[in-house]
Amino acid sequence: MADTRLDQAKAWLSLRFTKSYHITPLAGDASFRRYFRVATPEQSYILMDAPPEREDISPFIQACRWLQHTGLNVPQIMIEDKSQGFLLLQDFGDVTWSVYYKNHNHIDNLFKDALRQLHVLQQANLTRLPDFGIQRMTNEIELYLDWYLPYIKEVKPSKHARKQFIQSLTPLLQSIDRMPKVPVHLDYHSRNLMIPKHGLPLGIIDFQDMAMGPVTYDLASLLYDCYQDYPEDERQKWSKYFFAGLSSTSQMYFGDFKAWHQAVRQTSLQRHIKVLGIFTRLAFRDNKTQFLDEIPLAHKHCMDELGALGLNIPLLNV
Repeated sequence: MADTRLDQAKAWLSLRFTKSYHITPLAGDASFRRYFRVATPEQSYILMDAPPEREDISPFIQACRWLQHTGLNVPQIMIEDKSQGFLLLQDFGDVTWSVYYKNHNHIDNLFKDALRQLHVLQQANLTRLPDFGIQRMTNEIELYLDWYLPYIKEVKPSKHARKQFIQSLTPLLQSIDRMPKVPVHLDYHSRNLMIPKHGLPLGIIDFQDMAMGPVTYDLASLLYDCYQDYPEDERQKWSKYFFAGLSSTSQMYFGDFKAWHQAVRQTSLQRHIKVLGIFTRLAFRDNKTQFLDEIPLAHKHCMDELGALGLNIPLLNV
């Protein structure tokens, strides 16, 4: 079957490289973007292929420049072509945090660096970011009703049940929305943090959906990772470590570590309800069936958070 976008990418590369190059596909992500490694005799690059009719690369470019200015380790943009939807990026290699964790038990150095960079991000003056607020969180939890329940559980909730579900979660969403707002990555987890060949600092990718959101959000994404299941005592250790480095304003808002970590778990619950819907949609709408394998852990995280928070939400226990 012809791959016209790949042919277009090769033609685009041929105009920019005078020497030979080799192009190989890399694992995709939860979007319409594709990635390729482009190897030349001197070095390698990552080619992002984002069809303009499906994906706008402008948010990625803008966020990348912001984050570089802030001091975070994000890939440099070597060449950009908005009209065709191609970016040539710095290559951080193949070793994600997730891959590294499979082969190494000791990841304290990764956590310390990830939390250091997260503090830098939260202190950045990025006020032009979109708001991650009540409406967006509500839209996200509705994905659970629209996709996970009917496609995985074969349950089609009635209008009344949908309304009851959202109403029961509204106090949680309001609590999250009241928290201090900071710049958030929104997908700060083990598959979006890379260990470059030269070692730390971690390389940060997939940041184009950045927003102003709750100060707990990125930490919840990392500690209650939808692809990992760390021991709870480890999570609390790193949560306490991060809390100690928060601004005085944020520390005063929560008062103490117990209240802070409770807020992290509230944020984790909202995120995992969304994740269950997104993974299901990726599998059944976009034919990315590999995400079905990730659903059991995301569901476990949901149940763990319900227990830890002492909540009983209709339709979450089906």
